[in-house]
Amino acid sequence: MTTETVNRPTSTPAAPAREGAPPERARVLGMRDATLFTLSAILVVDTLTASAAIGVQTIGWWILAIVFFLIPSAVITAELGTTYPDQGGIYSWVKRAYGERWASRTTYWYYVNVALWMPSVFLLFTGIFCQLFVSDWADWGKGKWFQVAMGIALTWLVVAVGAMKLDLGKWVNNAGAALKTLIILALGIGGVVAATTDGAANSITVANAIPSVGDAKTYLPVIIFMMLGFELISSLSEEIRKPEKIIPRTLFTSGGILAFLYVFATIGILLALPLKDLGLVEGLVDTFKQIFGTTGVGNVLVYVLGIAAMYTFFTNMTTWSMGANRSAQEAALSGELPAVLGREHPVRRTPVVAYVVSGIIATAVLLFAALFVKSQDDLFYAIFSASAVVFLMPYLLLFPAAWTLRRKDPDTERPYRVPGGTLVLGLLSALTTVIIFATFVLFLWPEIPSAPAAWSFTGPLLAIVGVTLVVGEIIVARQMRRMRDTRR
Repeated sequence: MTTETVNRPTSTPAAPAREGAPPERARVLGMRDATLFTLSAILVVDTLTASAAIGVQTIGWWILAIVFFLIPSAVITAELGTTYPDQGGIYSWVKRAYGERWASRTTYWYYVNVALWMPSVFLLFTGIFCQLFVSDWADWGKGKWFQVAMGIALTWLVVAVGAMKLDLGKWVNNAGAALKTLIILALGIGGVVAATTDGAANSITVANAIPSVGDAKTYLPVIIFMMLGFELISSLSEEIRKPEKIIPRTLFTSGGILAFLYVFATIGILLALPLKDLGLVEGLVDTFKQIFGTTGVGNVLVYVLGIAAMYTFFTNMTTWSMGANRSAQEAALSGELPAVLGREHPVRRTPVVAYVVSGIIATAVLLFAALFVKSQDDLFYAIFSASAVVFLMPYLLLFPAAWTLRRKDPDTERPYRVPGGTLVLGLLSALTTVIIFATFVLFLWPEIPSAPAAWSFTGPLLAIVGVTLVVGEIIVARQMRRMRDTRR
């Protein structure tokens, strides 16, 4: 996966034209910023315990996912991001490959999924907060509305950070990436130390690590979910100093780091905590306690790492919001999404209105789901699954777009090309798309331990997904009609 650094020729097609485009943005992101941004986006601490809940065989699943999904998705995205370094990233690529209507759909899904995802992440935040500081309200039955209120407050804090200038807001994400790395190293190293002193909580052998389907399909989609996001940095292409050089280096550097950290942290969790004690919301703090203890210096470390984990949950949302809202803004400026989403702060050049709308959606979803779901783990996984279903849909177009554009636009210079020619690119695009579709199906028909068929779980999930898709189709039809009327 080497890169060929060349000057972009004058014959390279320009980004899709739009009227009234604002002046060029300040390029404030360097190689370090782009790498930390990508790590902050993809490296997620909040779903580590969900992936570990598969059991020891999750190690085998991680290795398969790295080989057959993470590496192919990184090289495909590197070609797209360097060939078409347009602000908006995935929006621009799908538009070039499949036209305005599919660009409108894709960007809507990409934008709205972050607003749907935010409540589930902040439920984890509030769950850890209550475990550490307000134990009386850690029980979902007693502290539900306190935790919901805290989640809403955090949602609007994300909006506030998003309104900052990027050269300030980027440091929020950079710090989050550094803390995520430290937490994962602490989990991995701590788990190994705990296993050598007290014995392993789960027996890790080559035989146990061999993947099998069965119960694994419950949380298997989470592993693929945790590898998505290489394209996000390209949403800010006009704010990267040299995107043709920086993007591929960023993706390959961050991809290697991600692969190591995810496997290392999973091993640490499995060494430290028995499978029966792994909770989706409280599992992370329980693992800290098991590794470091609950007295003296160990107790201090539990609190320090717990607070750090909460901060990383927050920066996960600030990072994704920065990318998704910029994609929505580009689509709005070109007419594929409502024009109001294109409005930006006159000085900071940030998509303020897109942020506010996403905050309203996240608040409504959190309140709606909390009315119906009876346990915190179920509420987290219901909202998480609903957002994941919507989140995966753009990727059903992203990977095929690379192959389509290679055939449709072969003469455009490609600073980085997927090795092996168009045939290999087509095979990798097909492989990643099939994996995304399988993950989509498993998320849509989840099997959670507590109540896999209960309407208290599946009802809110299907309602959120259904309403989201219907609203999206109404918006797409409306925008396409307006664009036709404008061009007459």
